[in-house]
Amino acid sequence: MSLDSTDRRILQVLQRQGRISNAELSERVNLSASACHRRVQRLESDAYIKSYVALLDARKMAVPTTVFVEITLQSQADELLDAFERAVARIPDVLECHLMAGTADYLLKVVAENTDDFARIHRQHLTRLPGVAQMQSSFALRTVFKTTALPV
Repeated sequence: MSLDSTDRRILQVLQRQGRISNAELSERVNLSASACHRRVQRLESDAYIKSYVALLDARKMAVPTTVFVEITLQSQADELLDAFERAVARIPDVLECHLMAGTADYLLKVVAENTDDFARIHRQHLTRLPGVAQMQSSFALRTVFKTTALPV
């Protein structure tokens, strides 16, 4: 299925206001409520919309520190990559894990209470990941811009 301009408008609104009522959404995209509802259902069933979530405030959740961790593995063997990915997915402090091209094999986005908490995460979890040859951590000083909205 290809997206038309109405589908794109619906997605733009839903990315920023996931709890908007169907009536308000239909007004914003200039559709009848029933036509809007059918389109949203189709976008969900075709997996353009994967899920609806609540975005939490990291400061209020007491994890205001963001650390980006570059990890280089000992080898690129499929078994090692699979073992690493399974293990890192079980660490609740890791929000994102990306397989990279370039100097590092993986880039992790980790949240922590502070530097002491990150030291605990590093010691208890990151150093125990399978096949790690090298790790480099960079602390974010300030978030300049952050969004979850994809360009539509």
